[in-house]
Amino acid sequence: MLWYQIFQDGPEYERRRAQGTFRPADIKLKDLHDAVPKHLFERSTLRSLLYIAKHLAITYAFYFFATRIDFMSTVIVPGTSPFALITRKLLHNFLWLMYWGWQGFAFAGIWCLGHEAGHDALSPYRIVNGVVGTILHTFVGTPYFAWRATHRTHHKGTNHMDRDETYLPPTRKDFKLPDGKVAVRMDYVEMLAETPAFTIFKLVVRQFLGFQLYLLHNRKGNSKYPPWTSHYLPSCLLFKPEQRWYIIYSNIALCAMTSILGVCVHQFGWTAVVKYYLMPWLFQHNWMVMFTYLQHSDPTIPYYRGNEWTFARGALATVDRPLFGWVGRELLHNISTDHVAHHFFASIPFYNLPQVTAAIKPVLGDYYNYDSTGVLRALWRSFTQCTFVDEEDEIVFFRNQYGQTTLELDCSYKPSGTLSANVSETSARCIL
Repeated sequence: MLWYQIFQDGPEYERRRAQGTFRPADIKLKDLHDAVPKHLFERSTLRSLLYIAKHLAITYAFYFFATRIDFMSTVIVPGTSPFALITRKLLHNFLWLMYWGWQGFAFAGIWCLGHEAGHDALSPYRIVNGVVGTILHTFVGTPYFAWRATHRTHHKGTNHMDRDETYLPPTRKDFKLPDGKVAVRMDYVEMLAETPAFTIFKLVVRQFLGFQLYLLHNRKGNSKYPPWTSHYLPSCLLFKPEQRWYIIYSNIALCAMTSILGVCVHQFGWTAVVKYYLMPWLFQHNWMVMFTYLQHSDPTIPYYRGNEWTFARGALATVDRPLFGWVGRELLHNISTDHVAHHFFASIPFYNLPQVTAAIKPVLGDYYNYDSTGVLRALWRSFTQCTFVDEEDEIVFFRNQYGQTTLELDCSYKPSGTLSANVSETSARCIL
């Protein structure tokens, strides 16, 4: 990829957009299952632990590098002249920024390994997955069992407007927009238009704080839950009664991690904890929100309601992306490159997912979604074009700030359910 292409839409996205219409898939799960070699379903505790050990070694290497930044800055730019002092300061700040970014990747990779444990994909032994997942997620500030409960619900209802758990799009009604059959461009501009600076501000807040706000009070979660629904409250409606003790265990683990950080502050000072842990932790959330958001939020990806949703259609409402190149493979453990396969076979270990992707692509055909668009372009495109959806239809696509969709439902397709009395603009056009 040439440097300027990172700001262009990928050819795969362009092909999907050029189709103009969408017809839901009718994929048989048995065909997919039969296409995957049986040995890829096997989980090796030893192999998984070796991957974890390797990742933790890389994480420590980044930390060791950070402890030498002051020394390296002095060695690389010696002297006491004004030019040397300014240059050394700039180099010093650049090296710290590099450490925060790369250690953020390492922390995100730790979270990804905990994600694997949440699907019992690290080991055939549930207790191993539980213990390892708790340790890994607690280190990066995630309540393991609480997150595991809602994440499994996400897999059971991916891109279902009533059942999914995260990144559910707002509807026309949420923005108090007029009916799509009578709304004009100015109606959308008046309600949705914002300055680029404010859009960037919202994006930065969402990237660095969005995940923790979701855990704290269900921000961007399913609106069927009451206000201030929280992953930290064992009694909230996110969890079944039999799960509540596990939520308490997660909270105890996080309290222990907070205590460890408190000891570090007492021993080494706030500055050290902020530089070595908290800043990478913030960058971890940036990378995490980036790849989790782009997995299912795209102008060409549908959301479903009612009988139109099936497990296969939900799994196919996923986009594989080569985010961050080899970094995504090595440090993020295929979390974005093989996410379609993961949604069909969540318990297959991450190290086998590339082979699973290769096996199921011929079965999926054109319904396999891949996008090589550069990450910054893809993020900006989804953040600015995936604004809201209609609340009437059973298959809906994101509308942008001007009320336009990238794809529309094929008019020859007849939904299995019954349309509501207030059909949307798209449905009305098909009916006519």
